[in-house]
Amino acid sequence: MTPKEPTDSEFFILDIGGMTCASCVSRVEKALDKIPGVEAAMVNLATEQARIRVKRGTSTLADIIALVQKTGYEASESSPRGHLNQKTSKSFWANDGLARVLLGFALATPLVLPMLLMPLGIHWSLSGWWQLVLATPIQLILGWRFYKAGYKSLMAGAGNMDLLVAIGTSAAYGLSLYLLLTSGHAHELYFEGSAIIICMVLLGKWLEARAKQQTSEAIRALQKLWPEYAKVLNVEVQLAGSFTPDQYRDLPLDQVLPGDCILVLPGERIPVDGKIIVGNGHVDESLLTGESEPVKKMPQSKVIGGSLNGEGALVVRAEAVGVESVLSKIILLVEEAQTQKASIQKLVDQVSAIFVPTVILIAVITAIANWLYIDSTSIAILRAVSVLVIACPCALGLATPAAIMAGTGVAARFGILIKDPQVLELAHKLDIVAFDKTGTLTIGKPRLLTLLPFNQVSIQTNEILATAAGLQLGSEHPLAKALLDAAKDQQIAAITTVNSKALPGIGIEAIPTAGPFAGHTLRLQSVVSLEGNPNLPLVLEKAQACFDQGQTVSVLMNLGNELDSLNTPIAIIAFGDELKANAKSAVDALHDLGIRTVMLSGDNLSAAQRVSKSIGIDEVFAQIMPGNKAEIIQTLQSGFGSQKHYVAMVGDGVNDAPALAMADVGMAMSTGTDVAMQAAGITLMRGDPTLVADAIDISKKTWSKIRQNLFWAFAFNTIGIPMAALGYLSPMLAGSAMALSSFCVLSNALLLKRWHPKQS
Repeated sequence: MTPKEPTDSEFFILDIGGMTCASCVSRVEKALDKIPGVEAAMVNLATEQARIRVKRGTSTLADIIALVQKTGYEASESSPRGHLNQKTSKSFWANDGLARVLLGFALATPLVLPMLLMPLGIHWSLSGWWQLVLATPIQLILGWRFYKAGYKSLMAGAGNMDLLVAIGTSAAYGLSLYLLLTSGHAHELYFEGSAIIICMVLLGKWLEARAKQQTSEAIRALQKLWPEYAKVLNVEVQLAGSFTPDQYRDLPLDQVLPGDCILVLPGERIPVDGKIIVGNGHVDESLLTGESEPVKKMPQSKVIGGSLNGEGALVVRAEAVGVESVLSKIILLVEEAQTQKASIQKLVDQVSAIFVPTVILIAVITAIANWLYIDSTSIAILRAVSVLVIACPCALGLATPAAIMAGTGVAARFGILIKDPQVLELAHKLDIVAFDKTGTLTIGKPRLLTLLPFNQVSIQTNEILATAAGLQLGSEHPLAKALLDAAKDQQIAAITTVNSKALPGIGIEAIPTAGPFAGHTLRLQSVVSLEGNPNLPLVLEKAQACFDQGQTVSVLMNLGNELDSLNTPIAIIAFGDELKANAKSAVDALHDLGIRTVMLSGDNLSAAQRVSKSIGIDEVFAQIMPGNKAEIIQTLQSGFGSQKHYVAMVGDGVNDAPALAMADVGMAMSTGTDVAMQAAGITLMRGDPTLVADAIDISKKTWSKIRQNLFWAFAFNTIGIPMAALGYLSPMLAGSAMALSSFCVLSNALLLKRWHPKQS
C-alpha cells in the first residue's frame, strides 16, 4: 500500500533519460538521497522514472532536476497523461533508433564478411585502410553515446554499462589502429570486433525500448480511454430528450467541472465519472473493471469515465473529473505498482553498486594474466575486451521491474489492481484466504425478511417499522438501507429522531420525536452485543427460527426515558442476504490451488455454518465483533506450534480495514469503501470473488518470472565472465550475447501478457 503523502512533504515524479543498467539506477538514487530534504527516492529502470518525496521548503523541483543532470542523466517533470506516449514517438535517428542500428550493420557487414566466407573456402578480406574507413564512423559517431555517458559516469565517481562498452570497444579499435600503423597486415586487425559490439549493443537497446513499450501497454490502453473533449450542455436544455449541436459546447476535458451536464452519444466514451440523468442503454466497462459483458444503465445509474456508451444518447451529470476520477486513480495505482521495488530488488541494487568497478578489475587481471601466460598483447587485450562487454548489467537491472510491469499491467486489464509489489513476493506462500461474508461472498444488499414484536399488543408492526427505519435515516450501512427500502416499499414514512449516535460494533441509538416510543431512547443492535443483558435468553428464543434460516438478526431495544430506565426488547428484526452466484466457484478455485478457506461473520454460528456449508468454506468464525477480525487474522497467521501460515484477507467494509492491513495480502472489493481499498495491497475492480484466485494466480506467475529473470541474469554473468576471460568468447560473440541477454529477460517477462483468468 502506498501511504498518503504527508502534509509537510512534496512529491515529484521525474522522467529520467540515459539510464542503461542497474548501476545507473543505483547512481541516480544515491545522488537523490544526498539532496537536502529528500525523505525517500526510488528509481525504476524499466519505466525510466524517479519518484521523490521531499520535505516542504527544502529543495525545489528545479534543484532536483539540476542535480540529476549534473550526475550525467536527462531529467524532466513527468506528465501524468503524456509520459508513456512521448516515449513511443522517439525520432527514427534517436540514440536507440532503428536507423542507427541498420546503418551500423551496413557498415559492419563488409568487416564481418571475410569471417563468414572462410568456412566456405573463400579467403578474401578488405585492406586495413578500408577497414579503418568503415569502422571509424561506427566507433566515433554511432558509438559516441557510449563515450559521452561513460565519461559522465566516470566524472560522477561511478561506472555503468556505457563505460564498459566504451573501454572495451576503444581497446579493440585502438589495438587494431596500432597494428595497422606499425605492421599494415589486415589479417591481424580486430576492427570487426569493436564495430559489431557497438552494433549489437545498439540493437539490444532498440529491442529493449520496443519491449519496454509493450510492458507499459496496460497504462497506455487506459490513457487512451480519455476523450479529448466533452459535449457540455447549456443549462436550459439539460433535461431535454434530444439535442442539436448548438445546444452544447465541445470543451477540453480539463475545463469540465463537477455539476456540468455532459451529452454522450452512442459509440462515444464517457469523459467523466457521474450519474445518468437522461437516457438509458448498455455501457462497456471492460477495460476498467475486466467485466466482459456491457452493463445496463438507467437514469440515476453511476457511470465511470472512460467506459464506452453502447446505444442511446446519455446525459451524465459530472461528479468527479480529472485526478479525482476512477480512471485517473486506476492509472495512478498501476503506475505506482510498476515503479515500486520488490524487496528482492534490494539485492540487485547492492550487487550493481559494486558491479562495474569489479568487472573493470577482473578485465585488468584478465589482461595481465593472459599477457604473462600467452605472451601476446593482442590476445590479452581482446580477452579483457570480451570480459568488459559480456558483463554489462542490463539484464540484471531489467529482471525485476520488467516482470512487475508486465504482471501488474495484464492484471489491471482484467480488473485486478496490484498496488504493492510486496504482494507478489507473498502470494506464492499463501495457504489461507479469509473472507468477510457480507458484500464479499454475498451480494451485500440484504432485505428485511422478518419483524417479530415482543408482546406489544397495542403497537402495530408498521409503527415499529417506521420507528426502526427512523433510527437509520442517513446511515449508509447495508442493513439500514434494507430497513429504509422496506418502509418505502410499504409506503410507511420513517419517524424522525434526535440525538442519533452510532455505536461501533453494536448498532445505533436515537430518540424518536413521534410515534408510540416518542421521547424514549431506542437502540437497534446486533444480538451478539447483548451479551450480559438479562433479556438475552428471551431474545435468543424469539429469534431461533430466524437463526435456523441463516438470517442476520438485530433487536430493537427500549432503554427508557428520563423518568423510567428500561432495558426491554421491542422487536426482532431479521435480514437475509443472497450469496453471489459465483461464490462457490471462487471457493472451489482456491481449493484447486491448495488454499484453505475461512469465513468471518457477525452472524450466529448456525447461520454462518449454513452459508459456509453451501459454498464449501473450510472454517467459520461466527458472532465476531468487527474489531476482532484483525485478531483472528493474527491467530490464523501464527498457526499451530512453530508453523507460520500466510493469510490473505478479502473484504469490502470500513470494519475490514484493520484485518486487511494485518493480513499478509489484503484484497479489497472496489464495490466497497475507500478505506478498505487503501488498506489493501490488491483491489478487485468488480465485486467478483473469483478474482481472488485469479489475483493469486497472476501474482504467483509474476513472482516466478522475477525469479527466472534474476536466475538467468546472474547465471549469464557467472558463466559468461569466466568464459570470456579464458578466451572461449570473442569480443564479437560477447557483444551479441550481452544484447541477447537483455532481450531474453524482457521477452520472458512479456510472456505474462498471455495470461488470462482461469474463471473467465
